[in-house]
Amino acid sequence: MLTNLFHTWHGRFGALRSVLVLRGGLRFAGAFALGTLLSANASAADNGYVGSAPCQVCHPDIWIPFYKNPHYKSIASGKESPERTGCEGCHGPGKRHIDAGGGQESIIAFSQLAPERVLDACLRCHSQTLSRANIRRSSHTLNGVVCTNCHSIHGSQTPRALLRTTQLTLCYDCHPNVRAQISMPFKPRVEEGLMSCTDCHNPHGSFAPTWRMASRPRMTEQAKANEEPCLNCHADTRGPFVFEHAGVRVDGCESCHYPHGSTNSRLLRRPVVFTLCLECHNGAGNFGRQAKGIVTPGSLHNLADPRYQNCTACHVRIHGSNADVLFLR
Repeated sequence: MLTNLFHTWHGRFGALRSVLVLRGGLRFAGAFALGTLLSANASAADNGYVGSAPCQVCHPDIWIPFYKNPHYKSIASGKESPERTGCEGCHGPGKRHIDAGGGQESIIAFSQLAPERVLDACLRCHSQTLSRANIRRSSHTLNGVVCTNCHSIHGSQTPRALLRTTQLTLCYDCHPNVRAQISMPFKPRVEEGLMSCTDCHNPHGSFAPTWRMASRPRMTEQAKANEEPCLNCHADTRGPFVFEHAGVRVDGCESCHYPHGSTNSRLLRRPVVFTLCLECHNGAGNFGRQAKGIVTPGSLHNLADPRYQNCTACHVRIHGSNADVLFLR
C-alpha cells in the first residue's frame, strides 16, 4: 500500500515538475527572443538607423506615394535588415540627418554622388540578373552614364522601370544620329510603338559578340542562340540552312541592311540590288567556301540590262536555301 502510494505521488510530482520546466523554458525562450529583438533595434539605433517613418515628416510628397514604388517591398516584407530597408536602404542612416535638421551633408544625396558611387549603391540590390552582368564595362558606364541618368526613383513619368521619361525620348537625347535615321522613309516602327530600343539593345551592357568578328555596335542584345537580335522578329531568315549565304552567316545582317533606317527599300545599303551584291561578288581575294574568292556574275548576266539588276528576282532565297546552292529556291 505504501509502495503504491509512493509511486503515485512520485509520478504526479514528476509530471508537475515537467510542466513547470516547460513553462519556464517557454518564458525563457520568449524573453530571449524579445531580448534579441530589442538588442537588434538597439544596435540599429546605435548605427544611426531610425526607420523610414520619420522621413514622412519632412518629405510627405515622397512618402505618401511611396507605397506604389517597387522599392516599397523592402518595407512591406519586414524581413530586410535596417541598412536594406526603405529610405535608409539607399540614403543611409537617418539619425544624423534628423539631428542636423536636414541638409545634404548629413545623408547620402544621389544628386551629389560621383557616378561610380551611384552605380555601387544601385548594384547592392540590382546585380543578381544576367542582364546587368556587363554594366561596369558597358559603353554607358565608361562614358559616365549611370542609373540616375535614365531612372528617377521618386519622380518617374512612366510606370515601367521607373524611367525619367519615355524610353524613346531618353535614347534620342543622347543618340540624335539614330533619331535622324529613324526619320527616314524606310525604318523599324519604333515611333509607332510596335517595338522599342531595348528589343535590340541592352542599355546595361551585353556579352561578347558572336558575329562580324566582334565588330558590331555595342550593347546589342543577342537572340536566343547567341545570334543577332534581328532574328527575334525575322525568324524565317535564321536557318540553319543546307546551303548558307556566307555573307549572312559570317558578316551578319548589317552587311546588307541599315538597322535604324534607310532611304532604300528593305533598309538596304544601296538603292540598286546588284550594286550591293557586287561589293562581294567581284572576283577579288581568295576567301569563300573553297578559297577561290567570290566569283563574278557570268556572261549570261548582262548587268547593263535592267532584267539582271535585281538579283533577288531569281535568287529568292538570298538568306539561305535548303534546295539550291545558288539560292534560286
